[in-house]
Amino acid sequence: MDLQQLQFELEGDGVLVLDRLRHWAQTSGQHPCIIYGETGRSISYQEFNDLTDSVAGNLARLGIGKGDFVSVYMRNQFNAIIAMFGIWKAGAVFAPINFSLTGRSLRYQLDDTKPRLLLAERALVPALNEIWVGDQVVEHVVIHDPLPTDHDYQEETVSFKHETSASSWAALLETAKPPEIRLEFDDHANIIYTSGTTGPAKGVVQPHRWMNQYTFMFRQLLDQDDVVYNDLPMHHVGGAVFNIVRAIWAGSTVACWDRFSPNQFWNRIKEVNGTSAVLVDTMISWLAKIEPKIDDNCNTLRKVHMQPLPARHHEISRRFGFDFVSCGFGQTESGLSCYAIIEETDASCETPAEFQRGRSRAEIREMARKHGVPLLSYDQAPTVGAGFMGQQSLFMEAAILDERDQRCPPDVPGQLAFRPRLPGLIMREYLGKPEATAKAFSNLWFHTGDSARRTEEGHFYFMDRMGDRIRVRGENTSSFHVEDLINQCPGIAMSAAFGVPAQEGYEDDIAVFVVLHPGQNADEAFIDQWALENMPKFMRPRHIRIVSEIPRTLTQKVEKFKLKQMLIKELGLG
Repeated sequence: MDLQQLQFELEGDGVLVLDRLRHWAQTSGQHPCIIYGETGRSISYQEFNDLTDSVAGNLARLGIGKGDFVSVYMRNQFNAIIAMFGIWKAGAVFAPINFSLTGRSLRYQLDDTKPRLLLAERALVPALNEIWVGDQVVEHVVIHDPLPTDHDYQEETVSFKHETSASSWAALLETAKPPEIRLEFDDHANIIYTSGTTGPAKGVVQPHRWMNQYTFMFRQLLDQDDVVYNDLPMHHVGGAVFNIVRAIWAGSTVACWDRFSPNQFWNRIKEVNGTSAVLVDTMISWLAKIEPKIDDNCNTLRKVHMQPLPARHHEISRRFGFDFVSCGFGQTESGLSCYAIIEETDASCETPAEFQRGRSRAEIREMARKHGVPLLSYDQAPTVGAGFMGQQSLFMEAAILDERDQRCPPDVPGQLAFRPRLPGLIMREYLGKPEATAKAFSNLWFHTGDSARRTEEGHFYFMDRMGDRIRVRGENTSSFHVEDLINQCPGIAMSAAFGVPAQEGYEDDIAVFVVLHPGQNADEAFIDQWALENMPKFMRPRHIRIVSEIPRTLTQKVEKFKLKQMLIKELGLG
């Protein structure tokens, strides 16, 4: 396919998600757009389009214009979604903040982004007050105050230190005309922070076409009868873009909750007739623990994205009636650059006819054929191993490279790298970090920082994370961040953090070895309590060991592999 045809393929159903929202508002205005499961509130495409128009107009009134950065510090998904689309309509850049961040981590991201405006929830004001010392962090703040009838209402609230420079969320929703902004495919859309491996977190600057590429293939699975379930946070591309943007691009309905609940998951699916969801590793482990029932497949959830693909994908899918499982390599920087679909059920275990919604089996097979998506049959499904990522995207060239950026032979592990076939498909830069950006794009390849292998047939398999990245309950973090925070604990002189295999699933638990200052007598229980009070939940170490020294090389590099081997042996994980 030549480049002109490739661009036509990518933009055949719209250039920007804002175009698609307006299209659906005009053609299917009363169709449900968003269902907020926490309250049961549902709004149509017309209502959502009008509401986000008003947000854009009021942001413009506050002086927000094209290219301005707007940070969003919110747990409430309904408000965060409204903010995201309103920011884009104002021509501004959506910069979400992990609502778990406090202290140094929160201050770092705000200082790094330098937003013109911050949208925040009243419940998170104490964390803002903690870092708002001396200089003013952000020029203007909008605070959301829940009503007494809202699910997240708190009777006792904390005043914001700079309340005089703050506006109310209610004022942002007042009816207003949106500004006339012309957005191009390569204008900045988002700044999403991903974990650094050897330094501070990096803000990934994504153009609008990045979202088109990221959602393109798997939005073809959806139609207006689909309901996309989402409980992934809005500071992750999986929640904000893969689920929310993908669904709205396709004209489907989005049903969202603020957090995952293993006990309520199936009740939620039943409540909204959910047809599509993303299940990360820990979710799958929790669901698999549920006592099996004969009618486990009697539900509407037919299309599930699993990343990374677990070894038990076929067993889980047959049990719960996941007719199709999609998988691939998705990344904040490079989007969805490898993918495949697996047909996991046949007539013996498929979703019963009365629960089937959305595209038929025949339509999905035809979609895969039309767009060149690898589709593995039911007979092939049991042979697909863990970590399978499918083949390179239609819009990307993929390769496995050695340390000199030479291509590795088939089945030899190396670093996964991509070259986009059109402009604007992958990130523009790491915000304010030109050296890191240049390194990632060296030798005309984008280097993902992940290890993979490519088979003779052209299938890619994920192998491992390179560097010191750690994944805990769907969150990527890094040893650098954990060490930076744990070193603030009184009595600690230095630390070494790394991941070890989690007791459940295929992710990591965080381990930290610490050396105390001379004369200090802090114990593991003290450090654990300090971490509980001062660190985001996903960064807290599960294993803490106090040692007299940490092994180093002759050049003074910490030999974490020795500590990891020691702990794995102690825990019986090896």
